[in-house]
Amino acid sequence: MMASLPSGSAPKEVELVVIETEYFSLVIKGKPYHQRYEGLKQYQQLDMHDVMEFAAFGEAVEKVLVYDVEQQCLSPYMNQRPIFFENSAYQVLVSPKKSDDLSFYHEHSTLRKAISRVEIGGSYLLMGNLNFQNEVGLSTFEIRSEAKVLLTVTMEVYPSKLDYKEDYKRLIDEVNDEIYNLSYHFLKKTYLGAQVKLDGQPSLAEFYRLITYHFNSFIQALGRIERQPHHKLEKSYEKVRGDKLKRLDSRARSYLRKNPQVFVDTVNGIPVSDRMVMPSKGLNVRKELIYDTPENRYVKWMTLRLMDKLSFLQQKLTGNAWRQVEWDEELLHEVEAMIKKLSGKMKNPFWKGIQEPREPSMSLVMQMAPGYRDAFQIYLTVSKGLALQGKHYQMSVKDVAELYEYWTFLKLGQILRKNYQQVSQDIVKVSRSGLFIRLDTNQSAKRVFKHPVTDERITLIYQKTKRNPTTTQKPDTMLSIEKKGRDYQFNYVFDAKYRIDFAVEESYYQRRYKQPGPLEDDINTMHRYRDSIVAKSNGPYERTAFGAYVLFPLGSEETYQDHHFYKSINEVNIGGLPFLPSATNLVEQFVRNLIEKSPEEIQEEGILPIGIQGEWESSVDERVLIGVVSTEEEYILCMQEARFTLAATHLKRGWQEAKYLALYVSQTTQRENGVVCYGEIKEVNVLENHVQFTVRAWVNLKQVIKPVNYGIAGSLLTTLTQLKGATELPELFMKSTEEVAIWRMLRRVSDRIKVELDSLDVNEARQVDYFHFKDISVEMNTVEEEVAFVRGNERQVVEYRDLKEKPSSVFKVMVGLLS
Repeated sequence: MMASLPSGSAPKEVELVVIETEYFSLVIKGKPYHQRYEGLKQYQQLDMHDVMEFAAFGEAVEKVLVYDVEQQCLSPYMNQRPIFFENSAYQVLVSPKKSDDLSFYHEHSTLRKAISRVEIGGSYLLMGNLNFQNEVGLSTFEIRSEAKVLLTVTMEVYPSKLDYKEDYKRLIDEVNDEIYNLSYHFLKKTYLGAQVKLDGQPSLAEFYRLITYHFNSFIQALGRIERQPHHKLEKSYEKVRGDKLKRLDSRARSYLRKNPQVFVDTVNGIPVSDRMVMPSKGLNVRKELIYDTPENRYVKWMTLRLMDKLSFLQQKLTGNAWRQVEWDEELLHEVEAMIKKLSGKMKNPFWKGIQEPREPSMSLVMQMAPGYRDAFQIYLTVSKGLALQGKHYQMSVKDVAELYEYWTFLKLGQILRKNYQQVSQDIVKVSRSGLFIRLDTNQSAKRVFKHPVTDERITLIYQKTKRNPTTTQKPDTMLSIEKKGRDYQFNYVFDAKYRIDFAVEESYYQRRYKQPGPLEDDINTMHRYRDSIVAKSNGPYERTAFGAYVLFPLGSEETYQDHHFYKSINEVNIGGLPFLPSATNLVEQFVRNLIEKSPEEIQEEGILPIGIQGEWESSVDERVLIGVVSTEEEYILCMQEARFTLAATHLKRGWQEAKYLALYVSQTTQRENGVVCYGEIKEVNVLENHVQFTVRAWVNLKQVIKPVNYGIAGSLLTTLTQLKGATELPELFMKSTEEVAIWRMLRRVSDRIKVELDSLDVNEARQVDYFHFKDISVEMNTVEEEVAFVRGNERQVVEYRDLKEKPSSVFKVMVGLLS
């Protein structure tokens, strides 16, 4: 149970949306915050600036009000903060003002059925609860009067366990980068914006989204072709009597020349030599419009192919594949109606007289003629896949729990691939036979790596099923490590659980563990996994799993190190590790430590030796060298040739460790000033007084890192994590572990951090003097080895050693100032 809210704060449930129209009133009620916060007051205090997408439009709309978290009241929509979250229920109430027969429509049948009609006296209400469970993104519903749409509402549902920008979208991108369209689903309660993707093998889910969007336009294109079809003029010849002959063409004249016997003498004939003659018969040319052209055959072929694909979709919806999605009569009717329309077109006498080509051929008519051009472009579009960018199309995505499970396996593979040689390319089996793409769990998928020095094999297995005499245990991922001198493998279970206890105030979890972490039930499951995964060796069954760990969605790696379930890894080899796109350090350090240690060290020290954080931290973050581009010509050359030359005198110590190169564009180029892009270094050539870097490709940063009165002279070294997370140049400077620790803490509560260095030239700076966010300043005192948090007249001081030994206590000091 959540604790009661502070005095003066909003009630737990409030009216989130109120819409008044001429025909009805609509109210959506629920909590304007999610479960990780004890109440609205705590959510309101965070210095976050996410903007929720919301839209409502329709007939005779009089008023649209949306709850404002900052003001704690309803107000017109003006880029408010998010108020809708996964795993939360929202009550919808629609009260009619007239006698119209209103209905609620959502493309997902479960939500469509959730809002039902309730008779009250002589009137009625539409009411029910919307629950999005683990589904995140945009969701659109309609209020209809019979077939007429009176109101369309689009709301954005945010994740409660992930950061929407930092983690959720990166999670989807990283899954799709490994296996195209693996994150897509057929019809879900939410969707994301998408645009056409030129490559990849599209699924039926993508085809459905595209064909429903473009179907009416395709039918209109066919109608235009029928009204103004492309045709050709075809000549035919028939023999007629001489008196029926008309104007002769070259072929008819040739016939007469070759057949002089058809000429007969007559009084009013044509003078030929000394005779007057006329032909008794000849050839008349007849011109006829023909519609059976290659272009019309091509259009018929495209239409038949679309019918085939729609029929296949219908088969999957009605056959065995229906279990993949909930049975939906309206959806099936929509697909059948499209097939019926196309079939009716093909029964038209115009199309019946056109043959289907064996090999369609392209012509300018298909690319330029009205109707033909439209039909051709639509066919190409619906045959492509979708990429989750833009807002042109709607694409449903798998729920976050399933995505998180996929991502953990794929990300663990990426971590291993970065540091070790991949031996097996058989990454994962994918089933493409249904409505959407999914990992094939009928057989274990594995990736095999080799240590570049020891040649020891490392095997990552997805959903490996182990059978023992009594039961079957099936964890998500198993890491098996060979060690020289041992005839057995060291096995470690990693189980992805998209669940977290937020340790709300006064709860059992908060009293016992003090901070958010994995669920106790999931940790207990790890005990069962480790104790039951056994291998038969020389007779008796013996344990082969050395450790079992829950991977769960938490972004605060620093504070979590004080958690009981983190420390329990040291004690019993079982516990939990936070794992998100923005929080991979602990898992990466942990996995590399398992692989690098000798078997004796693992058994003597336990799974996670003390001091692992300091020992591995320097090797995890990849280094980035930033070079200065001073002229427009130099910038163009860098972009075109993927090459950058830097004077040797401008190189910083340790530049050889850089894996990436970034470009800082100076004001003199007359372009946007700041760090704009980076690329992985492919080749380094050392010249006389210069070093030339060649990159694989330039990648634009999501936002230019602004100089804000600071500058770079020559070059600068930073890390890839800082480069991707920074918005201003001073953020790239941080070098000491204390500065990095403070910066990461601040990023958890604010996305607008100002960094103040002890010099305006980043190269000359020795330390960070201040961090600023909201109305709080953080002073770094390197002499006294102290950090001071200052807000107005209040000042809280902590020591540097607390950042390493008790980071959670430092974080609590900062949060205390916020509230």
